[in-house]
Amino acid sequence: MAKKINRRDFIKLFGGGVVGSSAILAACNNDPQKTTAENQEPPKDKMTMRINHNTGDKVSLLGYGMMRLPVEGGGTERDHPDAAIDQEMVNRQVDYAIEHGVNYFDTSPAYCQGRSEKSTGIALHRHPRDKYFVATKMSNFSPETRTRAASIEMFENSLKELQVEYIDYLLLHSIGGGRDAEEEFNERFINNGILDWLVEQKKKGRIRNLGFSYHGDVSIFDMLLQWHDEEKYHWDFVQVELNYLDWNWANEINSSNTDASYLYEELSKRDIPAVIMEPLLGGRLANVPDPVVRKMKQQRPDDSVASWAFRYAGTPEKVLTVLSGMTYMEHLRENIRTYAPLQPITKEENDFLMEIAEDIYNQKNIPCNECNYCMPCPYGINIPSVFVHYNKMIREGNIPNDRKDPEYSRQRKAFLVGYDRSVPRLRQASHCIGCGQCNEHCPQRIDIPKEMRKIDTMVENLKRNGKVKDVEA
Repeated sequence: MAKKINRRDFIKLFGGGVVGSSAILAACNNDPQKTTAENQEPPKDKMTMRINHNTGDKVSLLGYGMMRLPVEGGGTERDHPDAAIDQEMVNRQVDYAIEHGVNYFDTSPAYCQGRSEKSTGIALHRHPRDKYFVATKMSNFSPETRTRAASIEMFENSLKELQVEYIDYLLLHSIGGGRDAEEEFNERFINNGILDWLVEQKKKGRIRNLGFSYHGDVSIFDMLLQWHDEEKYHWDFVQVELNYLDWNWANEINSSNTDASYLYEELSKRDIPAVIMEPLLGGRLANVPDPVVRKMKQQRPDDSVASWAFRYAGTPEKVLTVLSGMTYMEHLRENIRTYAPLQPITKEENDFLMEIAEDIYNQKNIPCNECNYCMPCPYGINIPSVFVHYNKMIREGNIPNDRKDPEYSRQRKAFLVGYDRSVPRLRQASHCIGCGQCNEHCPQRIDIPKEMRKIDTMVENLKRNGKVKDVEA
């Protein structure tokens, strides 16, 4: 049975103004290969805005994530790590975003191999300071950056790279990760006095809003909110993962994760604004199984699959902004269309998406978001690419299960040929030795060596024309 929230809880969490029917966009379709919405140039003055009650900031519901910037020659730095960031393209897209009402830009010292803040600063500095809010992070993950001096230097460098005198939204980056989340948190922020130092910087006006981004161990999330209740520390905002799959199924997909419904409700009852990351769950909710696509198109023929996820993430009233890593102009245009203005998810659509979420959960995908925190692998394995191929085969119905199945030969060929084309053989799962170095860096708490063994065993069985169902789950 699908897990659903009742009508009273839906109205409580998502707001009373969202239960009416939503209109379908209508306009002249100039390109028969594109939907009506895809042909529309988004309006410049319709962006849905949310108010941060702590500061009065009027923030765009769409936030620009500066994690996957375009590089010269095409693609992103993840695809071409040695290529230079295409600053001209970044400038153009930032200009377009601001022109269309987007004013929240999220970066980090860790993004784009340390180059995102500088690129973001170059693009934003060309605009008046009151036209944008900039968010960055205390990304002191590695032991050498956890000293007081190194962490302070990281903050000061962020100001320099971003070309600003203050940070609008400063986050303690990725709280709850690691093998011992509380010990790591204390090393990064408490033992070195950095959290108290950041509070002092806020009093001095160098930070306007102080918060944290959460991944993983819910005990750390609860501890920090308890500190908020006790007025030990005040959190002006918190960044969490929220999408229609994680709303009820995050913990079922991975026991180390926490359902978004719990995270959001805990923030909501404290009136802490929520900044949303992973509305598409690393792209998975833009690449849903084909039967799901057909169901969505029956409901809203002119809307993209991704727009469902963005509408869902933006509907709760306590959401301040929804981040999207928009590498290409077409991503930016589509997401602006979705939020200019937002058509909130209705009660009926919420029920529909909860059924869709259960369908996707039953596919048993590997919950990889392609964040690349597990990389580089010391043995050269392209971990995200292996997972992407496996999930793609599930989505397309190309996981062979039985040699008696008339589709077996086609599915087997699709899996094996596609695997060799998408992942070079020296970077495939067969080269995993199970060292486990990747596990401690995975925000989704995937047991990466276990999944690598499973995929490699399946591949070897397929090469021998064996049965996939003989592989241990």
